[in-house]
Amino acid sequence: MKSIGLYVNSDREGAVQAAKHAAAILFELGAECCAEPSIAESFPEDIRSRIHILHATEFERFADLVIVFGGDGTMLTAARLFSGSDLPLMGVNVGRLGFLAEFNLEELPKALKDVLSGDYRIVDRTLLEAQVGGKTIHAFNEIVFEKKESSRLITTHIAHQHYLIASYRADGVIIATPTGSTAYSLSCGGPIITPSSSVLCITPISPHSLTMRPLIIPDTLELSVKVDAPDGEARMVADGQIELSITKQDQVLIRRSSTQVKIVKHADSTFFDLLRNKLLWSVDPSAFDQSSEEKH
Repeated sequence: MKSIGLYVNSDREGAVQAAKHAAAILFELGAECCAEPSIAESFPEDIRSRIHILHATEFERFADLVIVFGGDGTMLTAARLFSGSDLPLMGVNVGRLGFLAEFNLEELPKALKDVLSGDYRIVDRTLLEAQVGGKTIHAFNEIVFEKKESSRLITTHIAHQHYLIASYRADGVIIATPTGSTAYSLSCGGPIITPSSSVLCITPISPHSLTMRPLIIPDTLELSVKVDAPDGEARMVADGQIELSITKQDQVLIRRSSTQVKIVKHADSTFFDLLRNKLLWSVDPSAFDQSSEEKH
């Protein structure tokens, strides 16, 4: 592993600084790096002169792996951008929670050494594909159908091969991948799903009926979605970043994409380690009580 692409969220100053620091370390370790023009221009001359300047769409012909500097939102963008390639993505978190970008800044020097020595693992993650109105849209976490302007509920009809699964009268519906189960779906009461599971989750958003619960289905099912909205239009949103207006006449087909996203993970970590660390499952509640008493 000697050729590394640097994909950076330029809107985050911390991400640019982290990428600069990483490039310096990688050069010391004998690696080559590429970055987009706008990012390379922000590096000091001693680093910029050694960077291969390429647009992200060209990274595949140079790099063996791409390091993504930003937060989980940047990882979502990178996942869609590089989904057609075979490039593994290593997320360096300069945001907040960091479920997808799980490497932190403090461990960056060691993590880069591990990557160059091959001391890491790669996991494959499911990607969703939605087709509507001649357009194909991909999503790494979820596709959401939600009300647009009106405060009134919408009805989302979801079927498989013309067999109705359910008609959800709610603020909306989330169709999430296992990776996306810890994102929007989780905040709406959906289950946490281990990323290697071959399933999808349908999670209603504030349903009118309490009997409408999250539903786990095989990811081999192709779903047909139609939406009835009081004002004639609803919204379809992929990963919280791509938005389309949906009318009653539109039929959206959703399936598991034939391509997957490759994610770089710590060699000795598991998804359960990540849950304990990010969701504080291993924290003793009494520690918070003691801290509160000390403050008083």
